[in-house]
Amino acid sequence: MDGDGVDARPASDILRPGDTCWRIAHADRLRVIVDAADYFATFRSVAQEARHSLLLIGWDFDTRIELDRADGHSEVPNRLGRFLSWLVRNRPNLQIHMLEWDVGLLLALGRGSTPLRVADLVSSKRVRLQLDHAHPAGAAHHQKIVVIDDVLAFCGGIDMTAGRWDTPAHQDHDPLRVSPTLGWRFPPWHDVTTVVDGDAARALGDLARERWRRACGEEVAPPPPTAPIWPEGLVPTLEDVEVGISRSAPDYDGRDGVREIEALYLDIVKSARRHLYIESQYFASRRIAEAMAERLREPDGPEIVVVNPLSAQGWLEEEAMGSARAKLLRMVRRADRYGRFGLYTPVAKGGTPIYVHAKVVIMDDRLLRVGSSNLNNRSMGFDTECDLTVEVGPGDPDGANRRRHIAALRADLLAEHLGVRPDDVEVALAQAGGFLIGAIEALRSDGRSLVPFKPPELNALEEEVLAENELLDPERASRRWRPLSLPKRLPWSAA
Repeated sequence: MDGDGVDARPASDILRPGDTCWRIAHADRLRVIVDAADYFATFRSVAQEARHSLLLIGWDFDTRIELDRADGHSEVPNRLGRFLSWLVRNRPNLQIHMLEWDVGLLLALGRGSTPLRVADLVSSKRVRLQLDHAHPAGAAHHQKIVVIDDVLAFCGGIDMTAGRWDTPAHQDHDPLRVSPTLGWRFPPWHDVTTVVDGDAARALGDLARERWRRACGEEVAPPPPTAPIWPEGLVPTLEDVEVGISRSAPDYDGRDGVREIEALYLDIVKSARRHLYIESQYFASRRIAEAMAERLREPDGPEIVVVNPLSAQGWLEEEAMGSARAKLLRMVRRADRYGRFGLYTPVAKGGTPIYVHAKVVIMDDRLLRVGSSNLNNRSMGFDTECDLTVEVGPGDPDGANRRRHIAALRADLLAEHLGVRPDDVEVALAQAGGFLIGAIEALRSDGRSLVPFKPPELNALEEEVLAENELLDPERASRRWRPLSLPKRLPWSAA
């Protein structure tokens, strides 16, 4: 690094179609939406502009959820199922295609899934709901995509299902954070998605239609040309950008698997200069952890900050993912000879753990990635995933402005977790000489804050059986996979 702490090497081109991404497509506007309260309300508002096509691809949908908690008196229905029915009644040319992972009846009973609540939708032939079971045994369809008329699309980590709604306030006990029917209380929940327009939205429409074709064996025609739309009052995070669309998919039915996301992660870790800021539901990918360890051994390598939930949702997930995290953390921390790695978990003001479901990577101030993939083996090639990435190249004439916006987003996310203002994060970062961990440690408090993660001690069974995490978090499709028996009480789960 030079005297200002900036690596003098030229920036690498990380987004490469056919390798680290599927396509690079232009977006006039891109907005990062933080937490589901804003996402659900934004979707309800802008979906009313749909005229021809509404594509919804998800891990799970629950038609009973309320979309906009601030609008309780509008003639437009607020519950997802009734809202979709209202759309087709009031938009005579609109076709809705809704594709959800076919998790199987037993687990569907445990997660309150759409197939059990379709009464609002069956009244219209222009609403098509299909379950997608075109995947190897044990794999999941994990993409979360919404496309409106091929002119606007959402893509990220937020599912339109129960247990996701929350605001950036993340109160310990929010009376609005309840299940749609039984009134179960849910923990604070942090999540992130994006919305894009232009050619990027059209490309996501192509991806969604291909998923439908593979699942149902039928073609869905693209919508006719439609005027651009954008959510009213939503200020873009970035404008006039090239967006890389990266995928994961397993080997299945004669189709080779896709591992663009794994290649993307590895290239990001390799290319980081100063900072690598990550939010992920898990820290369980062996290859990514090994790549991080290699960079941490370098005298002038980057800082790596990972924000995780305290524990995985549900007994089964914690047995697999929690054990893998503890094992990989030991390896990474042994390599961290210069003190540049931090893994933190967020807590609310009263100490309640905030569940992190977001999947975000910010590399220096040069790259932003938001999607559905986690830092676990499944996301690298066993499940279907979709991520969006914007990279600021060295020749970008508006590069300085874009880098400021990416750095500002990182400050916003850290400010949310630490219970401070974004300006406080910027000041602390400057006072810490540009080091993220130093800034975080200076701003941590006993209230709303980030807490350093301390892994539990592993017992002999966890060390031996779950060491490589192959049962629930395989790296590739395998005939060795078998479903495990579930605990007597099915916990609500998250993916």
